[in-house]
Amino acid sequence: MATEWEIGKLSDIAEIVMGQSPPGETCNETENGLPLLNGPTEFGGHHPDPVQFTTDPRKYAEIEDLLFCVRGSTTGRMNWADQRYAIGRGIAAIRHKDGKEYQPFLKAVVDAGLPTLLASATGSTFPNVSREQLRDLECVLPPLAEQKRIAEVLGALDEKIELNRRMNATLEATARALFQSWFVDFDPVRAKLDGRTLSGIDPATAALFPDSFEHEADGVVPKGWSIGTVKDAFEITMGQSPPGDTYNEDGNGIPFYQGRTDFGFRFPTRRMYCTAPTRYAKQGDTLVSVRAPVGDINMADEECCIGRGVASVRHKSGASSFTYYAMANLYPDFAAYEAEGTVFGSINKQNFENLRCIVPSPSIVSAYEKLVGPLDEQISTFEKQSRTLATLRDTLLPKLLSGELRVETN
Repeated sequence: MATEWEIGKLSDIAEIVMGQSPPGETCNETENGLPLLNGPTEFGGHHPDPVQFTTDPRKYAEIEDLLFCVRGSTTGRMNWADQRYAIGRGIAAIRHKDGKEYQPFLKAVVDAGLPTLLASATGSTFPNVSREQLRDLECVLPPLAEQKRIAEVLGALDEKIELNRRMNATLEATARALFQSWFVDFDPVRAKLDGRTLSGIDPATAALFPDSFEHEADGVVPKGWSIGTVKDAFEITMGQSPPGDTYNEDGNGIPFYQGRTDFGFRFPTRRMYCTAPTRYAKQGDTLVSVRAPVGDINMADEECCIGRGVASVRHKSGASSFTYYAMANLYPDFAAYEAEGTVFGSINKQNFENLRCIVPSPSIVSAYEKLVGPLDEQISTFEKQSRTLATLRDTLLPKLLSGELRVETN
């Protein structure tokens, strides 16, 4: 550590506000009052996505506060406040005493001390971090000018990661909207049926769509299409857990995904490996969580081993983007299986294969793949870039906090 830097406590540089849950009768989902954060279930990739509101907030997080989960199995997970929030007892708001420009430094301090916080957390089932444990967290205290320079370096990396996240969210929303338009609302078919010009579709693609509907037992579909089952259009591989002694965290074998825990925004994060895989997913396959929570999805970015909590899915034509958004569209159907297990939700292969889905003509699937495939390639590029930046940030963090690396002044 730099010799002129002091060792202090988090409370020396930060204000800590512990959440307090408002009365239950003041909470609502109709956007009446202030957005309420109860825990990390409302946390997003960077900012929260609240679902509840309260007309009687007791404790607040302010804009750019660091939101820290203090209770439950996800203790230590963090987000940034992008507006004023009411915070329940599962959340603490942490803010630097000297201003928002120091917040990235503050987060670096909390990141560095997270193992200590988790090791000291109390609770018989799930860990709980108290106000005193946060206040007493030991940390290095460089001069304010140095804190600001460290904050600028780490903040720039986080800002680029957040920009990539927003770009990816926009790209995915575009692909989902196109799937909804073509395969749920049948907008191109309805436009042709009404004699309207198809906006946003080139003439060659427009010509692929039928100009009428036909009746089937399960409903009305575009002429030449059908309502079938997942088995009709997709190949499914249900995961199978290999022997426990073949797992490792040392990188031996191939990446192994047992369930939803390893899912990210689009691709899973390597954590476990397996030297004796029994079931595989190929690069580009859609990974579906088949045990609680049922229906969450990711995409395999490389060949990997899948355990019994995951199934891999691919369209019989190999259309990976169509597969991904088709599985996303089935989420309400998957949700019905959340209560199927004796303790946790699950869906078996037979029930998965029998889920009803639209079966378009092969030419339309190909046209969708041609339009959406490049969007998914951009998502992959941005996601890989963000992971590289996150690795760089995590490598720099201890070196900057110890003074091993110093940020030069301009």
